[in-house]
Amino acid sequence: MMQRAKNVLERHKKYLPVLFFMGGFIWDSLTLGRVDSLYSNFVLCTYLTSLTVCLYLFNLADDGAWKDTFLEACEEYLPLAIQFFLGGLCSAYVIFYSRSVSLTKTMAFFVILVILLFANELLKHRISNKYLQFGAYFFVNFTFFTFFLPILLNSMNTFVFLVSGAVSVGTTLFLILYLYVRSPSTRKEIGGLKITGLIVGLYLLINFFYFFNLIPPVPLALENGIVAQHVQKDDNRFTVTYSPSEKYTFWCPHSPNIAWQQGDSVFVYTSIFAPADLQKSVFHLWNWYSPHTQRWEVTDKIGYEITGGRTGGYRGYTYKEKLMPGNWKVDVVTQEGLVLGSINFQVSVDSTLRSNNLIKETF
Repeated sequence: MMQRAKNVLERHKKYLPVLFFMGGFIWDSLTLGRVDSLYSNFVLCTYLTSLTVCLYLFNLADDGAWKDTFLEACEEYLPLAIQFFLGGLCSAYVIFYSRSVSLTKTMAFFVILVILLFANELLKHRISNKYLQFGAYFFVNFTFFTFFLPILLNSMNTFVFLVSGAVSVGTTLFLILYLYVRSPSTRKEIGGLKITGLIVGLYLLINFFYFFNLIPPVPLALENGIVAQHVQKDDNRFTVTYSPSEKYTFWCPHSPNIAWQQGDSVFVYTSIFAPADLQKSVFHLWNWYSPHTQRWEVTDKIGYEITGGRTGGYRGYTYKEKLMPGNWKVDVVTQEGLVLGSINFQVSVDSTLRSNNLIKETF
């Protein structure tokens, strides 16, 4: 039985890296929960630690470091293990970063994940390429610390993000330097300046994404966003009255078309997930698209404090009474200006129009 399985693996060996990568992706998609849960962080810490160990073992294997040891029999499977742990980490990041009403701000991050997912098929030497190894390792390392440290410190701001980057750069360069000194084959395959330039370049790229709001500020996540005709808070319950969306727009619960007349108000209800004990200021930026300037213009900035810990997210709402016809959007942002998501809608001003088929939902 074992021999038969080994023969099957040998025949399909060229497909195994992708299968192991995708296996890690699918497994975490089915098992991971909240970003601040003990299980999720234990799994991710285990993956990152295991990936570090596998990279260490794999890069010293070419120098015969494990010859005549029990690890020698495992050498051929080390690339598969690297693929699996990379896939597991990337799948977790996709899950945590995609928990937002709008995916537009995270598109650049998903592009990186897709490139990382298929890079082994595009490169001639696949995962044995050391630049790919260390570049991918730094990316998943940096991404991990950007949401692990805020959970650990109960604080989330630009300084914590910069500390996360410094920790990631330090640990990655330490691993590379250690292998560079210990492994002649590693020294032969990579150049010190080139690999340092790669890590620094990736660091600057991720910082670019962060400061230009292209990466949502995980561990915060916009769980829900609804444009409504009315929101009422009673004790610890929010009753939201809104027009349902068309059946073919199943991803958006509310209708993006608002019939408004003088005296009415338009409400925007949001629920924002945050880890337990984390407190943060968030803002609703009301933007109107000016047909004259053809630009979005901020009309109101309304903020409130959120407290983490609730599974469904911290609930809150803002409203506006005086509106102009046209396209509107409400950006949900942090105090640093990082965008959690956007709620888009269109206002039609007509005293004869009334919204029909309103539904009420309690959160």
